[in-house]
Amino acid sequence: MGAILEIRNLTKSYGSSSPAVDNVTLTVNKGEFLCIIGPSGCGKSTLLRMIGGFVEPTSGDIRLDGQTILKLPPYRRPVNMVFQNYALFPHLTVGQNVTFGLEMRKVNPEERAIRVREVLKAVELSGFESRSVLELSGGQQQRVALARSLVLRPRVLLLDEPLGALDQKVRRKMQIELMRIHREVGITFVHVTHDQEEALAMSDRIAVMSNGRIEQVGDRVEVYTRPSTANVAGFVGESNRFCGILQDGEDNAQSVRISDSLRIPILTSTDVHVGSAVELFVRPEHVAIAPLDETGMAMFDGTVRDVIFLGESARCHVVLEDGTPLMASVTLSSLNASGFANGTRVRLGWPKKASLLFADNAA
Repeated sequence: MGAILEIRNLTKSYGSSSPAVDNVTLTVNKGEFLCIIGPSGCGKSTLLRMIGGFVEPTSGDIRLDGQTILKLPPYRRPVNMVFQNYALFPHLTVGQNVTFGLEMRKVNPEERAIRVREVLKAVELSGFESRSVLELSGGQQQRVALARSLVLRPRVLLLDEPLGALDQKVRRKMQIELMRIHREVGITFVHVTHDQEEALAMSDRIAVMSNGRIEQVGDRVEVYTRPSTANVAGFVGESNRFCGILQDGEDNAQSVRISDSLRIPILTSTDVHVGSAVELFVRPEHVAIAPLDETGMAMFDGTVRDVIFLGESARCHVVLEDGTPLMASVTLSSLNASGFANGTRVRLGWPKKASLLFADNAA
C-alpha cells in the first residue's frame, strides 16, 4: 500500500513536566484504518491534534505523501478531524453543515451539490439535507460530522473519540458504519480511542500508547495474542495478572512463585533471568474451569465468588486457596450445565503456552 503519513521523532512538552508525547515515530499506510489506543492522559489525542495542526510540536516532523506539513495551518493541511462533540453548526441544516467547508473553499455550486449528495448517500443520510441537526439523534449527528469531513476529500481522516458520547447500542452500530464508510470511500482513517474493544473490532492495525510513547504497533490479532510489554498485555483486553519470582523447577521446567503455596508452571523463558521479579498474564478465555469432582487439565483449586452474566457468555470470579483472585470465561452451555453458583468449589487450569511473561521493571 505504501506510507501516506509519517510521524518522525515527534515530541510535545509542556513546561518541566514529562512530555505529553515523547519521541513518537509512526508510519500510517495508504487506505488503512489505524487505531491509536491507550489510557487517559497517555498522549494519544495530543498526537492526533499535532497531525491536524491544532497543537504545535516541540520537536520532530510530520510528513504527508513525503512532504512535511509542519508549517501548514490546519485549514491548509489535506487532513480533516472529527471530534467527539461533533462541533456541528446548530443553526444550519444538515445540507448546510456538510456544504460549509466546500463554500469556504469556493467550490462551484454544481460540484458542491454532487459531492454533498454522494457523501450523504455514503453515510446513509440521503433526504436529510433540509433537516435541522437539532432534530437528529446522536448517531445521526455523528454521521453528519463524518459527512462534513469526508466531503472535503481529505488524504487522511482523523477521528478523536468520535463515538465516545453515544450509548453502547448506538456506538456498536456506528462502529459497523465507520468500517463500511472506510471501505467505500477508501480514505485513510486514524482513529483515537481509549476503548480497546472498539479498536479490536474496527482497525487494520493498532498502536498502543503509554506515558507519551508508542509501546507496540501491529495488527489486532498480534497485539491481543502477542503483546510486547506488560502495559500492552494489561490494557488490551482483560487479563489475570500475577506478580511473582521466576524459578527453576524439575526437568528443566520453570515456574513463577506467586506465594508460598502458589506456583504457576510456565514454558521455559529465555528473556527473563531466574530469580527476577516478573509479571504473568493469562486471558480469562484460556482458563478452563470445572466442578471439583471432574477431571481435566486442572492445576489449582478455588471457590467461585461471583458470576457475571454477559449475555453470550459469563465471567466467573474465583478465589484460589491462597486468596489469589482469578477470572475465567465460560459459555452459557457450561454455565447452565455446571451452575457455578457462588460458593461452588472448582478446579482451574490453562495451557502453559497461554501464560504471557514479562520482567517486572517496577520491582
